[in-house]
Amino acid sequence: MPAEEKARALTEGRRAAGASTIAAALLLVSKWIAGVLSGSIALLADALHSLSDVATGAAVWFGLRLSMKEPTESFPYGYYKAETLASLLVSLVIVLSGVQILLESVRRIIAPSPVSLTTLALLVAGSSSLLSYMLARYKSRVGKKINSQALMSEGKHSMVDVYLSLIVLAGILTSSLGILWIEPLAGLLIGAVVVRFGLGSGRDAALVLMDACLKPEHIQEITAAASSVQGVVGVHNVKIRRSGPYIFGDLHLELDEGTPFEKTHKISDEVEQRIKERIVEVDSITIHIEPRSRGELRVAIPVSEDYGLRSTPSHHFAEAPYFLMVDLDRKRFEVGVWQRTLEPSLSGEKASPPQSFWWRRRLIDS
Repeated sequence: MPAEEKARALTEGRRAAGASTIAAALLLVSKWIAGVLSGSIALLADALHSLSDVATGAAVWFGLRLSMKEPTESFPYGYYKAETLASLLVSLVIVLSGVQILLESVRRIIAPSPVSLTTLALLVAGSSSLLSYMLARYKSRVGKKINSQALMSEGKHSMVDVYLSLIVLAGILTSSLGILWIEPLAGLLIGAVVVRFGLGSGRDAALVLMDACLKPEHIQEITAAASSVQGVVGVHNVKIRRSGPYIFGDLHLELDEGTPFEKTHKISDEVEQRIKERIVEVDSITIHIEPRSRGELRVAIPVSEDYGLRSTPSHHFAEAPYFLMVDLDRKRFEVGVWQRTLEPSLSGEKASPPQSFWWRRRLIDS
């Protein structure tokens, strides 16, 4: 990806993360105030969930902002993993918040209490559902556009917020009807979802920081793209790792032994281009060139007569009437005498232009 395009993508991602953080902060304040005033544990649990959204959005914003810094001598591969490191730290906050929600919800199930100011609580829960849906669509769209794993994950998280807010809405409504146990049960469900999300996000972030290959199908795509380039006879030892929104990798290319340096460089450039066309998030790919032996060898010895292996070598290569040919490979050892002739035969082979003679071959026991 060109540097200018990469900078634009990171800027757009940072703006999306900043906008979602502000929106989540507004939801947090409104849910917390309404939860405290109404006494709704489900709404307070949803407020703590919004707190995790604020922390996650801030971390993504900070990570993307840091990713825009130019590589330095100390960080030659850039600061892309700052986004992943921030996601890991936020995951810990999310898990702790979820545990707190679970404990409080269990306490409310044991000792239930009715929700007051029902209209305010319902209004906040309904508005939260609508705003969360809009944020989910926005973050998912921008995340896919710039290939940011963190933003796409945030989009899915916001979609979960929609369903959770609807559950809170249902819990508050049933509490107003005198069914008190459903509302703290909704808080318990939200707490479980928060803990599960935090653990999943933390696991993914830890795997990225450990350079794990999260998408093995990318290796198959890279192998196929490299193999499609003319001149490549083999591809192996393909490795990839994710660093923030981008992928770094390396592979070994096998070329025919004796391939000219200029052609080798051209093949390498074309392989890199095709890989980046197929997987747009690839930032850099390191290519190691390995020569592949042809696996066979032909030795031609000019001889003066056809006496097989007892033939006398000729001192005139270009005018020798016979050639003793020895063909070697891993599975075959073959010796034959080739005779220069002006007449074609069934076992003959035409010489290359401008010569006009033919070769007649006779195999001998080796």
